[in-house]
Amino acid sequence: MTAHDHQTQHVQPFEHPGLGRKRAKSTPKGRQVEPQALEEVEALLGERPRQRDLLIEHLHLIQDRYHQITAAHLAALADIMKLSFAEVFETATFYAHFDIVKEGEPEIPPLTVRVCDSLTCAMFRSEELLATLQDSVGPGVRVVRAPCVGLCDHAPAVEVGHNFLLGATKESVLAAIEAEDTHPHMEEYVGYDAYIAGGGYTLLNALRSGERSIDSILTVLDDSGLRGLGGAGFPTGRKWRAVRGEPGPRLMAVNGDEGEPGTFKDRLYLQTDPHRFLEGTLIGAHVVEADEVYIYIRDEYPVAREILEREIARLPEGGPKLHLRRGAGAYICGEESSLLESLEGKRGLPRHKPPYPFQVGLFGQPTLINNVETLYWIRDIIEKGNAWWNAHGRNGRTGLRSYSVSGRVKQPGVKLAPAGVTIRELIEEFCGGMEEGHRFHAYLPGGASGGILPARMDDIPLDFGMLEKHGCFIGSAAVVVLSDQDDIRGAALNLMRFFEDESCGQCTPCRAGTQKAVMLMQRPTWNQELLGELSQAMRDASICGLGQAASNPLTCVMRYFPEEFMTKEAAE
Repeated sequence: MTAHDHQTQHVQPFEHPGLGRKRAKSTPKGRQVEPQALEEVEALLGERPRQRDLLIEHLHLIQDRYHQITAAHLAALADIMKLSFAEVFETATFYAHFDIVKEGEPEIPPLTVRVCDSLTCAMFRSEELLATLQDSVGPGVRVVRAPCVGLCDHAPAVEVGHNFLLGATKESVLAAIEAEDTHPHMEEYVGYDAYIAGGGYTLLNALRSGERSIDSILTVLDDSGLRGLGGAGFPTGRKWRAVRGEPGPRLMAVNGDEGEPGTFKDRLYLQTDPHRFLEGTLIGAHVVEADEVYIYIRDEYPVAREILEREIARLPEGGPKLHLRRGAGAYICGEESSLLESLEGKRGLPRHKPPYPFQVGLFGQPTLINNVETLYWIRDIIEKGNAWWNAHGRNGRTGLRSYSVSGRVKQPGVKLAPAGVTIRELIEEFCGGMEEGHRFHAYLPGGASGGILPARMDDIPLDFGMLEKHGCFIGSAAVVVLSDQDDIRGAALNLMRFFEDESCGQCTPCRAGTQKAVMLMQRPTWNQELLGELSQAMRDASICGLGQAASNPLTCVMRYFPEEFMTKEAAE
């Protein structure tokens, strides 16, 4: 029975002893589909397939066209895709970038301005900018706060429509609104012809022709020690072998949902040298014999998505089919199983493990999942050999790392440096030192969930396995540098609020734990015992890494900055 059938069936007659036979009114059940909304959604979808996993893509079409999604549009989309209204509604309301207008609510203004309020932007007074803009814009413009948009090296970042303003000010935002400059700006990058001229796709062609064996590729990856650079750090060669060991058919998924506050390395590589990433992707697909590859790019990266659409179209025919999918504003979808759920057109709720994605992944098939940067390095490592890769490194570590550095340094940005570099070396050798008038006070070695360390602990190699004993981890190597003019306690609260907002809500330890932690951290004096118990419960019982790691900044502040959470009166 289709959704339409459900909507048009009638209430059946009933009998009641002593009351005689009565017939209820013939009233359609369920939400009715409005003809105009149905016509509008049909026109938007055109000849596109109506399959279930494209639900989020279709919601984007409506959002982009009308700047909002009404209940009538949701009902029409449900009818067209033969889904229940509840399925469409729960998916649409899960993602932050779908503006759902419920019945009786006023329409949303046609232009939305998003002001990033994550840690680095907050350090550069984005809260003040948000309040100023809310008081300054005219009708037809909505100003809202937004989580990290991946421009931490240009804080504060503001998105006007889909145009991102770097180092935004009130004046630059109002000027963009006045000029209707709302589309993303694209800079020069290495296109297909230039990439081919530089030897691009030679390795892939050698692999496909049999000139280069799959075993030789896997051996190089094993010997190089390349690990997943999205945060988990799982050995790449071992992961590829594990997927190959599962019965086919197999799929591949690329995690381009770089949402960790402080991280922006994937954006740089996608927007400057996309074919190096694509070649690594196609090599991985060939090794695991995946006929289809799903590339998931966060919605905050419209330029990267446009570049990939353009360059994928230029690839020669043959090889796996590449599907480019668009996120919709959900940090949780950076977790691999949540990513799979989103690719299937559902809410991004983490799956229970086991089974693991390499066993039962996308659409129930064994799936290789890799991060953008991991795939970006495949060509260089295989062509130049593991000896080249291992020749880099410091303090007993090997390889290269892309450190996303933001905060109180003179030269923030993506810093390609030896793995194992210390924070002091990173600041002085790669970032031009501290910003004028600021003294190094603390740092986040691995983004929002990687913890906070004091400046005195400046000799720890920034690499996998080096920070765990200190209650931190390197993750995606998002380094945020704080000075003596920054509030460490406020930084920890900012991060916990981020996790509270981004919790998917599936499990109580994370959903309730982050909320309770924010409440406790807002108090003048922190209850260390209670916060410690809460943090332990979140680590032990949360389903995925979001809840398990959300308390790391909190526990680090209590451990390394005891003076920060005392009240002013107590400190005096």
